[in-house]
Amino acid sequence: MGVFTYESEFTSTIPPARLFKAFVLDADNLIPKIAPQAIKSAEIIEGNGGPGTIKKITFGEGSQFNYVKHQVEGIDNDNFTYNYSLIEGDALSEKIEKISYETKLVASADGGSIIKNSSKYHTVGDVEIKEEHVKEGKENASGLFKLIEAYLHANPDAYN
Repeated sequence: MGVFTYESEFTSTIPPARLFKAFVLDADNLIPKIAPQAIKSAEIIEGNGGPGTIKKITFGEGSQFNYVKHQVEGIDNDNFTYNYSLIEGDALSEKIEKISYETKLVASADGGSIIKNSSKYHTVGDVEIKEEHVKEGKENASGLFKLIEAYLHANPDAYN
């Protein structure tokens, strides 16, 4: 098994606490509401939302995938970090055992946030993950993030 790590970083004008509430804590409700073409539904299959929780994410009609299951590995409301792994679903292939994600929001000097993401692809055998494969997922996640950010700008009283 190989592990390939990809990291990305981007910024937001939304402060970390507010962004974390929307982007992490209430994402299961917010994303299907503002982007039903991307995410049709999110439901907890097992657990209470904390570590060990398993969530089923059903993709919208605009997606090439049907569903995935996430397992929450860690969530820190004080330090704005969220760790989970994609453990099942058609977004995984026979070449990828799981994908682990770590997201950390930190305050930027201008009052907004810096979002730091790390993705670890756990492959079967000696399979190598190409940057192009990761790029599409990053672009989709970035688009979803921009929708959340736009929602927060349009609804200044939400998630305060």
